[in-house]
Amino acid sequence: MTALQNVSLGAHYVVHLPRPDDFAFWRERARQLIQCDVPPDRVSWVEPGGTGDLFAFEGPQGSSARGEKRLPVPGADAGEVRASKRFMHLTRNASVHSDPERFSLLYRVLWRLQSQPGMMQDSADIDVRRIEELDKEVRRDAHKMHAFVRFREVESEDGEHYVAWFEPDHHIVRREAGFFMRRFANMHWSILTPRGSIHWDGEVMREGPPARREDAPAGDPVEALWKSYYASIFNPARLKVGAMLSEMPKKYWKNMPEAELIPQLIAGAQAREAGMVAAGAREVRESPKSLEAIAQGISACRDCPIAECGTRAVMGEGAPGASLMIVGEQPGDQEDLAGRPFVGPAGQLLDVYLDKAGIDRKSAYVTNAVKHFKFVSRGKRRIHQTPQAKEIDTCRFWLEAEREVVAPRVVLALGASAARAMLGRTVSLAKERGVPVPLEDGSELWITAHPSYLLRLDGEARATQEQLFARDLAAVQGRLSELAA
Repeated sequence: MTALQNVSLGAHYVVHLPRPDDFAFWRERARQLIQCDVPPDRVSWVEPGGTGDLFAFEGPQGSSARGEKRLPVPGADAGEVRASKRFMHLTRNASVHSDPERFSLLYRVLWRLQSQPGMMQDSADIDVRRIEELDKEVRRDAHKMHAFVRFREVESEDGEHYVAWFEPDHHIVRREAGFFMRRFANMHWSILTPRGSIHWDGEVMREGPPARREDAPAGDPVEALWKSYYASIFNPARLKVGAMLSEMPKKYWKNMPEAELIPQLIAGAQAREAGMVAAGAREVRESPKSLEAIAQGISACRDCPIAECGTRAVMGEGAPGASLMIVGEQPGDQEDLAGRPFVGPAGQLLDVYLDKAGIDRKSAYVTNAVKHFKFVSRGKRRIHQTPQAKEIDTCRFWLEAEREVVAPRVVLALGASAARAMLGRTVSLAKERGVPVPLEDGSELWITAHPSYLLRLDGEARATQEQLFARDLAAVQGRLSELAA
């Protein structure tokens, strides 16, 4: 028996897909039809809500598998179906595009691949170019969903629940659910769209029917903080309206709380830029002469946007005459809440390694390069954001003031941000860690990794970095002993 023995000569076939994004279903039926040698012009692919070919073989109305019974069945001697890796890679995205002709296009290309295995490398081929266009448009839609979904908190019987509204151009909702599940694993959330809904309760992902815009909340109390932060990081000196509209099309603005600020921020950009220039040209201030004066100064400081985040300024702590000053990057979430440096997980790990090296933290002065906590809100979580070079350089005034008062003989910089704050330039940890760097006042700078970096590692990589961290601290302790002798 050959494959064609099961095919009705001259017949047309229709395949009803159960879902518009069911790539696995399409792939299975496409393989079956290819093995039965059914050419593309004799197959109609119909997604839910679409219309089929009036002259094609179909199954009973109302069945989810209409047309299945009359599709030809490959014989036992049917050959393998050839599909290149590039075709499979592009097809997964192209299959969820909203173009109703996409499945016919994919089947036509799969048909041609059986006799032209290298055709996917021909960028001039009109079918290949169309698949590439579909792939690109779907990837762009997914990127916008990742960037512009805004959750709002709602009251529910199970406690905190976050709901977002999004309008995708293509059938990407189910496929992108995994991205949000991984990013917001500890939150209970729902994403509502006109193409369907997904719901996550911390353990199970559920699908729901299409929703309406009014089913999602219009705002929540956290948005005031988020808009304040967005306005503070809006840099008028780097404003390019055309590029911004390209990356953040206006169609998404109605779902983004910060979007209502954009027109006024653009309108006031020129005045703000002039203000920044004027601030940069401010007169040299006199350095505070005591730690108390520095603490008052950083609490009132608004020289950089981080201070507008609504967090407290975290002052360093320790003895004014300490021989060792330890400088971190910035206070974290727990440091901001406690108002003290290095009390969170990274600080606790630092204490362990200081103890191993024989350094008493109480005898050192511990502070940070940047005095405020820079973060971005994700629901009720505050996610750490690395300070920019400009922000580090601006806060350097206060770090220098602390150094003048404490007058340490050795400064230990934890991480690249702290090293930049000390040297005023970008530093390569790999090249400059573990060796003393002379400073203008006669003291020495030693550079090592930040303990939070160790917390992000696992396995062999963490073991290696822990050894290097312990070695660096031991070297600092050895130098302190030499200076004290």
